[in-house]
Amino acid sequence: MRLRTRLVPIAAAIGLLTTAAPAFADTAPTYDITTLAGKVASVNGTAGLQIRFSALIQQEADTSDLAALGDGTGPPIKPTFVLSSPLDGTAVKAPDVTVNQDTAGAPQNETAIAVDPNNPNRVLAAANDYVPRTWSCTIGSTPCSGLGDAYSGTYLSNDGGTTWCCAATDPQHLGTLIPGVNHLAGGQYDAGGDPAVTFDSRGTPYYAGLGFDRLTPPNTVAVNRGSVDAAGNLSWSAPTFINPTTSPSTLNDKEWIAADANSSSPFRDRVYVTWTRFIFNAATGAYRQSPIFEAHSSDGGATFSAPQLIGAPVIYDQGSRPVVGPDGTVYVFFEGSTRLATLNSTYVVKSTDGGKSWSQPTAVAQLQDIHTPANAGFRVNSFPAPAVGPDGTLYVAWSSQQNDTTGQLCAVSTNTGCHAAALYSISSDGGASWSTPALIFPALDAANRAKVGYPAPGLAAGNTRRVDTFWPAVAVSPSGRVYMSAYAADVVSPWQTCAQPATPTAVGRINCLSLGPYINNARLDYAVRDLSTGVTAIVTTHPINTRSQFGGGFIGDYTDIAVGSDNVFHALWTDTNNKQTVTWWYGYQFVPTQINQEDVVVASDSF
Repeated sequence: MRLRTRLVPIAAAIGLLTTAAPAFADTAPTYDITTLAGKVASVNGTAGLQIRFSALIQQEADTSDLAALGDGTGPPIKPTFVLSSPLDGTAVKAPDVTVNQDTAGAPQNETAIAVDPNNPNRVLAAANDYVPRTWSCTIGSTPCSGLGDAYSGTYLSNDGGTTWCCAATDPQHLGTLIPGVNHLAGGQYDAGGDPAVTFDSRGTPYYAGLGFDRLTPPNTVAVNRGSVDAAGNLSWSAPTFINPTTSPSTLNDKEWIAADANSSSPFRDRVYVTWTRFIFNAATGAYRQSPIFEAHSSDGGATFSAPQLIGAPVIYDQGSRPVVGPDGTVYVFFEGSTRLATLNSTYVVKSTDGGKSWSQPTAVAQLQDIHTPANAGFRVNSFPAPAVGPDGTLYVAWSSQQNDTTGQLCAVSTNTGCHAAALYSISSDGGASWSTPALIFPALDAANRAKVGYPAPGLAAGNTRRVDTFWPAVAVSPSGRVYMSAYAADVVSPWQTCAQPATPTAVGRINCLSLGPYINNARLDYAVRDLSTGVTAIVTTHPINTRSQFGGGFIGDYTDIAVGSDNVFHALWTDTNNKQTVTWWYGYQFVPTQINQEDVVVASDSF
């Protein structure tokens, strides 16, 4: 990351956290970092910086949905048009299973999943869950749907992913929604999400996520400990907050959690949490750095160690994930760069003493941050997804923008002559050295998108383009079975746009007043590969239209896959092929209206 702004020099560990004003600060732009929007603008305005905030933070920084929340008065809204396509699905079809249990049109996205090491039929999933935005209850005279926001949904299956529990219907009936973080769930923050889940060796579940305000500085990393009773019912403790802050110059983002589930480890059941700490100049709001921090707990998540910076001098980072080896060694992978690097890389650091001390970072491979797939509008990233095998072999996957002709890194992040490719690398020496990056899906990578639904008014045929594969996930079973998965933008079809959305923004996401022209629209499938056998399969039953919800700009930041002792994988992604009926939405009441919306969907299988 060759920064062109005047960043403070890196002299010592304490220097990494300084916020001294740069020279000539009077000529540099200033940012109001008391709000999410100001922080996002600062990061996006830093020349040469390749990483960005998580897609959740970027979405929540857009407060246009708060401009005019409904108060429940007035007649129900009857949309003039609801954007849809005859190519959209009407229901997620078997063998895939919808995980979230709400039916009122709330979006869910950004998926995490884990399997109980003692019971392969017990599967825990999580997602950003906007279900409070569709609640029909009131608080006083205010609709609950006008008070909700991004929350953290969790969902439990006790039968290997066939059925799931539970639905949250109001503040008194949260189901398995995470408590104690957001306002309507008894917490202190406007919004939350970025979910990650894990189990320890005794089958205790843990959740990690963010809590933050949208218009003011407070933010935190939150961890909840779960319990599953004899009847298979999941409940969550109050959260433990890590690094809570009210400072405008600090924002915690993109956390992940891992428990040491190895019964013979000297650090058995220790819980590790890592995250990105974005640091800004307190005077000007200029972005300074975004190093990875770590904290761990030896008492079941009740308390955590003091947060410590790991990975220096690589301090322009994002997207960390910890994994724990069979001997208790903990590895943290992240995307990042040093001050003068031209490209970002996937890095790894490790600790052999339970998180007390950490190695210097090792670069796995350089990458070119991926571009939003052609004919799509959602935010993307190149964050890594790792796993470790029972013999200590390390696997890590990420996405990079690759040249269509040479297969090498593109010089810049562009869709011209380039496409996103999901790659992986392997280390058999504890992360000291890594194999040459290889394609997860060679056949998909070599193919062009299928053109479906043409012609359409103004569109004779879809444009020819290589398939983009991105947001990979990795899982290794206790017997060493290796699964990898990712989205594939393998279909292009016509999509009619909205020329005039209704106002305010929240209403306009459903009610279109007049239709616009047709455009080419990339659709996604979800693919899984068994690296052990070489078998690859598309596990989605219908291509996914990413234009449903959030104006097509937000379908999450990642996907996930987990595998149990039975070698059955559970792949979890965001899907839009269910139609549900929305009545309440951001404080506004609608005539019951069918819409496609974002759900989280699982495929459970073995090859």
